[in-house]
Amino acid sequence: MHREIDTLIITPADMGQIDQAAAASGLASYGLMERAGQAVAATALRRFPGALRFAVLCGPGNNGGDGYVAARALQEAGASVVAHALGETAALKGDAKLAFEAFDGEVAPLATYAPRPGDVVIDALFGAGLSRDVPDEVAKTIEAVRKTVLPVLAVDLPSGVDGRTGQVKGTAFEATATITFMCRKPGHLLLPGKTLAGAVEVFDIGIPVRILARHAHHLRVNTPAIWRVALPVQTDATHKYVRGHLAVFSGPATATGAARLSAMAGIRAGAGLVTLLSPRDALPANAAHLTAVMLKAIDNEADLAALLQDERLKTFVLGPGFGDAGKIRAYAKLLAARDRHLVLDADGISAFRDEPDVLFALFAAGRTRLVLTPHDGEFARLFPDLAADKALSKIERAQKAARRSNGVIILKGADTVIAAPDGRALVNENAPPWLATAGSGDVLAGMVGAHLTQGMPAFEAAASAVWRHGEAGRIAGEGLTAEDLPGAIPPWPVA
Repeated sequence: MHREIDTLIITPADMGQIDQAAAASGLASYGLMERAGQAVAATALRRFPGALRFAVLCGPGNNGGDGYVAARALQEAGASVVAHALGETAALKGDAKLAFEAFDGEVAPLATYAPRPGDVVIDALFGAGLSRDVPDEVAKTIEAVRKTVLPVLAVDLPSGVDGRTGQVKGTAFEATATITFMCRKPGHLLLPGKTLAGAVEVFDIGIPVRILARHAHHLRVNTPAIWRVALPVQTDATHKYVRGHLAVFSGPATATGAARLSAMAGIRAGAGLVTLLSPRDALPANAAHLTAVMLKAIDNEADLAALLQDERLKTFVLGPGFGDAGKIRAYAKLLAARDRHLVLDADGISAFRDEPDVLFALFAAGRTRLVLTPHDGEFARLFPDLAADKALSKIERAQKAARRSNGVIILKGADTVIAAPDGRALVNENAPPWLATAGSGDVLAGMVGAHLTQGMPAFEAAASAVWRHGEAGRIAGEGLTAEDLPGAIPPWPVA
């Protein structure tokens, strides 16, 4: 498949516009449905060669039309097929009606489907466009399939999953695999849809890339293709200050480990120098564990102001294990006034929970210099209204937060979203589940800082750090601890 298609994410609403644009360009819409249904049938035969029977469940729209094409193709291939319809087939319209009429098998009501061992269910009921709870009739069918423990091949997206948000509308099929067309939808990448979709296959049914790209709205999967052009350039003239000087603030003597994780990740991720800014009472604890990372005593704003006389020190990580909310706010104000880049993580985010607008005002002017790295709980402290708005997808929450803060948002999780103030958004998919361990976020913050201090723009610095962080988790392997991650950070991708 075309590489551009691989990275695009299309919302269901935009997919509807794409279908209309494809038809307006001269592509026969029924031809697209025919190719989609044939792909479903081929996938079913390939994935489930031992199926005793294929039960094709067809909805009242075009997703159901794909199902009727698949049922016909399976029947022509010699497979045992039963088809069941939601609603009256006499009410079908357009391409779905044509597909139904081309299938010469019996179509029974959905309520009469009785799952039995050996069935493979082809779910062509709703697809990605569902935005309301599934009807009771569908919910009962889903429950019956679940109790019988049958494999499900979903067409476009498991019925019951909202393609825009990934959220479940009442209940949903848990698919073994999903086949979708042209591009993935947000529901394939956002939880819990990501889990319910199983293995996702994307099939090219022939819509031109130019039409897809026109409606993608800067929403992509996070891959090196997105940010490779922004990677730091290494030459024979490169020296440590060209690679950038990163500073990480340490917490007190009893809470120094998080900052050291960030600092070590920073130097492993490419910063030329990393300095740990430590309270004096924490100097012995930090010194006992540091070699390549430098150490500087910083106890107050005056100490920090003196340090900022060095213009080569442009990027700071503040928050991991820091603790002192008042000092965080004071330091952030000083860094913003001195035009520095700031990665605000953990305690740094929580410090502004009572006055988030103060933080946003500090970084409101000029280029983007602020990167925020919240998990869902921390996000709710800075953006309580967005967190509470259940109508928004995770992507939409991150986009709105980025605009409000004039910062890059890394909204963390198994479906991490990276969003920029200008509306660009990426969804990450390469992080293994064992990356969810204490200290993993501290490592990510240091990596973002390292990328920023090497001169990458904030959005690209954040996106590339999230991707390399995921790769580090894969390299370190199951059972990793956060201490393993800095040494597993991979080199920059070159192709």
